[in-house]
Amino acid sequence: MVIPAFNEAQRLPPFLEKVVGYFEGRDEPYQIIVVDDGSTDATAELVEGKQLGAVSVLRLQSNQGKGAAVRAGMLAARGTYRLFVDADGATPIEELKRLEPMLIAGADVVIGSRVLVDPGVSVATRRHRVAAGRVFNWLVARVGLHGVADSQCGFKAFTAPAASRLFEALSTQGFGFDVELLLLANAMGYRIVEVPVNWADQAGSKVRVLRHGPGMLWQILRARSRVTRRRS
Repeated sequence: MVIPAFNEAQRLPPFLEKVVGYFEGRDEPYQIIVVDDGSTDATAELVEGKQLGAVSVLRLQSNQGKGAAVRAGMLAARGTYRLFVDADGATPIEELKRLEPMLIAGADVVIGSRVLVDPGVSVATRRHRVAAGRVFNWLVARVGLHGVADSQCGFKAFTAPAASRLFEALSTQGFGFDVELLLLANAMGYRIVEVPVNWADQAGSKVRVLRHGPGMLWQILRARSRVTRRRS
């Protein structure tokens, strides 16, 4: 499991304790890699100081972006199945139980969704984020990512072969990396399954619609161009 973290000294430690408790309760081997993306606070020191379970810290020397952090962690991971999650714990780690059966059944990539409707799932978010998400997903569909309702949920699992190949090919370093990842998965013929998950908006989000939106759109357009060239 990979957790990208940039200046997460406040939000990550309590979530990490829940994650470790969850995996310890499963009584099977696990690996948690916290990728410190050039934090200027005490994120890495706090994680290392807790000495929790099978947790390690991978430090990037400078802030490179979420995509770069997830890529570094996923390429360092060694599990049969590999999950990355956001450091804020917006999706509870227990939601892994919704993704695992799909991997076991033969999916290569399983992604959590805040958009798909399920009576057993609750999604709590602010209205402006819902509106922004709908616009973003509409734009994503226009650049060729079809059949995915929510590309941006930070709760995605992969088989080891898919993770190795996809993240080796990934170029987008910023917040738009999810789209390139899924475009690559489609181009490589991987089976993608989307699963509704519980999700609750957390204070302190690093993504700002007006600040990061234009950059994410540019990243996506460049990603589409790269994937198109790979196909030709």
